[in-house]
Amino acid sequence: MRFLGIDPGLHLTGYGCIEWLPGMDEPALVEGGVLRLNRKDSLASRLAALEHDLDAVIKELNPDQMIVEQVFSHVHRARTAILMGHARGVILLCGGRRGLPIREYAATEVKKAITGRGHARKSQVQASVAAQMGLSHVPDPPDVADAIALALCGARRHEHDASDTLSTIG
Repeated sequence: MRFLGIDPGLHLTGYGCIEWLPGMDEPALVEGGVLRLNRKDSLASRLAALEHDLDAVIKELNPDQMIVEQVFSHVHRARTAILMGHARGVILLCGGRRGLPIREYAATEVKKAITGRGHARKSQVQASVAAQMGLSHVPDPPDVADAIALALCGARRHEHDASDTLSTIG
């Protein structure tokens, strides 16, 4: 199975695709990168560019499942959460159009699954992703590492859920 993790953003949207085939102990990285949106463009133009670029990534990578970071809302950054909600809406739309099952996880949940700490720093997530994927260098910018971490978390949860189902049936 292929899992596509998406770290939403209105300037940089990270994506990371991993594949976990039967018989593999751990998933392998297929591709990671960022979709760069022009900050000078209007919000509507950036969202249209995000939709176009992400749809192309989904078409090329052909994932079986998409994992998206939930929006973190804080009273002091309500505007940021609202703006990120626009990007998430486009991301969910792209996945929905392609008929992908979509899972959503909070950043703290993903960080805990990848690093062991729910409030890990970006550099810790980058280092953990590099170590777990056997990369020679940390994914940069951090948005790529966050997206790969989402994909890893989703893949491991999927494998865990599948093994629970099998043990219940058997």
